[in-house]
Amino acid sequence: GITPEACSTWFLPRLVGLAQALEWVYTAEILSPDEARRGGLLREVVEPSELLPSAHHLARRFVGGRSAVATALSRQMLYRNAALPHPRAAHEIESLAVFYTSIGDGKEGVAAFREKREPLFESRASAMPGFVDDWARE
Repeated sequence: GITPEACSTWFLPRLVGLAQALEWVYTAEILSPDEARRGGLLREVVEPSELLPSAHHLARRFVGGRSAVATALSRQMLYRNAALPHPRAAHEIESLAVFYTSIGDGKEGVAAFREKREPLFESRASAMPGFVDDWARE
């Protein structure tokens, strides 16, 4: 066996789950790309020449026609709320986020849907709602 290093005992269970992390650490085998994908460490395996086009395609799916604030809030909530001791606190934070986005980009999103057009979101992730600043102080 080998001794885990490079913070793998912290990152690996969060990325692939404890059971998969334990199996990989206990066996100490070199993973094939396909095994790493099956275990959840990789999203997909592509040829080297397809790596950048595949990454660009995925990035466009993340941002195209999406509210920057809603995306940033979602990211913050997933990281933060997963560590909360009770789901009620996560629900309260999500309710604040829904309210905040409903008064800005939410209106544009509904209008675009009703008018069958692409949304024109104007929010910026650099202008997050005030309650996000409160998270940093906690």
